[in-house]
Amino acid sequence: MNILNRIVSDVHLMFRRPAREQYGALCYRLKKKRPAVEILLITSRDTGRWVIPKGWPMDGRSASAAAAREAWEEAGVKGTIREEAIGSYRYMKGLPGGLKVDCRVRVFPLVVGDICKDFPEKGERRAAWVDCAEAAARVQEPGLKTLILAFEREILGASAMAVKNGTSDA
Repeated sequence: MNILNRIVSDVHLMFRRPAREQYGALCYRLKKKRPAVEILLITSRDTGRWVIPKGWPMDGRSASAAAAREAWEEAGVKGTIREEAIGSYRYMKGLPGGLKVDCRVRVFPLVVGDICKDFPEKGERRAAWVDCAEAAARVQEPGLKTLILAFEREILGASAMAVKNGTSDA
């Protein structure tokens, strides 16, 4: 039986494809009264899981611009997106017909400046602003949990440094 498991494993590796690339926006805002970061989570359309806005590459758009576009289409938010990803995570995306593909999502922080009343996927998802600990608890992907908590430490550290230096642009 051990040799059979080895053969199945080797065949699986032979046909394994590289992960498909997606781009996601970690939409956030800073609380004014006390230093705290809130993350915008949305539900997926198919399973209702808590996720961040994300999608496939778009012709003519950079990775960060595609992530910003997904934030508007899926959550109705606009703002300033960082050009450099803060990291990535992986998950298995279910496709029509039951097929699942391995996806790697590069994540770009987007500080929300505007919440739109009308956007393409309005009414198709729920949205919630939650603190980083709650966001990490709600999402299923371990890599996304880690990114959210690391991002909170980065932003709060930058805010503390700005206050210490007498500036307010964190």
